[in-house]
Amino acid sequence: LARIGLEEKEIEKYRRDLSAILDYFKKLEELDTKNIDPVGHITETCNVIREDRRNVSKKSEREKIIKNIPENKEDYLKVRSVL
Repeated sequence: LARIGLEEKEIEKYRRDLSAILDYFKKLEELDTKNIDPVGHITETCNVIREDRRNVSKKSEREKIIKNIPENKEDYLKVRSVL
């Protein structure tokens, strides 16, 4: 489908390589995996995203931040339209 141009000797090489890969998968199918738990990720890491909550800061800190923003409206940041 990708229309990759291959020479005859390359076609034969890839045919042998792919056949060897498929033969290896056939060997893996022979393994008994009944008592093995499925693994979603090999490092066993879990989701480390922080909790989605509002961070309430002191009013003096907010005022300092807002003073450093180029444009604001009341207590909100003013940003350019995205759409």
